[in-house]
Amino acid sequence: MADSKDVPGSASAESMRAKYLEERDKRLIDRRAELRDFRADPAAARYRRDPFTEYRERDPVSDDVEVVIVGGGMAGLVTGAELRKRGVRRIRIVDEAGGVGGTWYWNRYPGLMCDIESYIYLPMLEDLGTIPKNRYAFGDEILAHYQAIADKYDLVDDALFHTRVEKTEWDEASSRWRIRTDHGDELTAKYVVMAVGILNLMKLPAIPGMDDFQGKSFHTARWDYDYTGGNVHGGLTGLEGKRVAVVGAGASGIQTIPHIAASADQLYVFQRTPSAIGVRGNRPTEEDFARDFEPGWQRARMENFQAVLQGLPVETDLVDDGWTWHFGPVQSFPADPSWSPEEYAQRAEAFDFEIMEQHRQRIEEIVDDPETAEKLKPWYRYICKRPLWHDEYLPTFNEPNVELVDCPGGIERITENALIVNGQEYPVDCIVYATGFEGEVTPFYRRAGHEIVGRDGVVLAEKWADGPRTLFGMMSRGFPNLFISPCPFQQSIVTANFTLATTAFAAQVAEIVEELEKRGVVAFEVSEAAELDWCGKILETRVDPAPVMALCTPSRMNNEGDPAAISPLASNYGPGMGDFFGYTQVLADWWARGDLEGLELET
Repeated sequence: MADSKDVPGSASAESMRAKYLEERDKRLIDRRAELRDFRADPAAARYRRDPFTEYRERDPVSDDVEVVIVGGGMAGLVTGAELRKRGVRRIRIVDEAGGVGGTWYWNRYPGLMCDIESYIYLPMLEDLGTIPKNRYAFGDEILAHYQAIADKYDLVDDALFHTRVEKTEWDEASSRWRIRTDHGDELTAKYVVMAVGILNLMKLPAIPGMDDFQGKSFHTARWDYDYTGGNVHGGLTGLEGKRVAVVGAGASGIQTIPHIAASADQLYVFQRTPSAIGVRGNRPTEEDFARDFEPGWQRARMENFQAVLQGLPVETDLVDDGWTWHFGPVQSFPADPSWSPEEYAQRAEAFDFEIMEQHRQRIEEIVDDPETAEKLKPWYRYICKRPLWHDEYLPTFNEPNVELVDCPGGIERITENALIVNGQEYPVDCIVYATGFEGEVTPFYRRAGHEIVGRDGVVLAEKWADGPRTLFGMMSRGFPNLFISPCPFQQSIVTANFTLATTAFAAQVAEIVEELEKRGVVAFEVSEAAELDWCGKILETRVDPAPVMALCTPSRMNNEGDPAAISPLASNYGPGMGDFFGYTQVLADWWARGDLEGLELET
């Protein structure tokens, strides 16, 4: 806990806050959030091409199935598996990728790993009877695990890959959904599950002159191993003798930069905002790790992790890593009943200052050059920007072939052979855009990427124009037999371990479908009263993040510096990231009553 002298109100606290605001203001620039439109901009479309699976022409498919799942990532696969367990046979997954995996299909860059402990992140470990090789799994193991789920539950043979849904429309006469794709497919289904995921819209900044560059350029989510050589574990021999620019210092940047530096002749790292990077401490799984585990161990471990992050008492912190050391206590700062709200806020901020100071001190201890170290220091509150963990990134800046280019205002322009910042030219042979994906605040209908039309021609994007309107964040009136997987700011909950929310959703959807089929229900519809009541609960439990987030450095966490633009309806169940246990208890109570209250059933 921070000393009382560091509590906001003191001179040191005021000085720190002023520093944070100064650094924020450097980054509040015009056109900051401007992105390339991959579909409308033909020149940008090349960045989306699949380099991993050959595209093959096929004849259009016409089929009627029980369930169409839009998205073949974690949410789509786990939901498909749960439906299979309950006897649903006719399932078609539709995905733009060339195979299953979602984000982990597209992300195959060198150094790729998950920063959530693998024992709680990889879903359905007990179902598959497997234990991850490392505490934090590398990308190739995660993708192989997803493929194993798809194989076990027979979700691949009927899947339509390299296929984009163009329209999903409810047909009242048949009480079926009609799904049209860019292949001319005509699918009908009783149920549709929108499992489009969170990180599915690749983000590419709009930098003047990008298309003039004559060298090689690609996004980390479309890594070109034909050019670089190597694989997810490194060995990028194709970069020998090359000058490389990496644009971005977020999760994908910090993971791939050490491998590029090991091979390239010269590496320039273009950083707009530094990240808070804690200790990773990855290690192989001990041989006896699961020896004494009992059935249900994975869910218990997931919930233990979530409890720590929500500030709930646990006997033992089973995961015991940076998330539970820093993220949890900052997000759910423990309160003393004797404190006033003002004192609580002050002490929480002081603790946050202390955590960030530890991160800045770590940089000083690792990075030799004081000027570079200063540029790498994060000056903002801890959860203003997604925290990261890595042990090789910071030492990379001690290598003589690596130069950090700090550019809070972004890159000015790109020429045929160079990037220009503050009038200085940096000639390169290759540009790697480590700019990630559009963030959590992206509305669902944009991530879905196509028009969803319900009863009476109601378009979901229009209904949700001023914020989501749902029951439990996963069903919406006017859209019968449609389930939407849980996502941040969508009236459900968000968890640092996305797997926990996803598996809970998948099981609930499968139970609902099974029950509806037992009752002979043709279609279900959310009642107007139930939707209004749930929206009311969201507004009641919401805590406005703008007062704190407006002080943050611009990032995907605060709508690039404009948190006030987020609709109050676009919130979670409970304050902040939401109350997972409260939310799942609401669902459990609803299910236990047995009457499917809030759903209008047509038989």
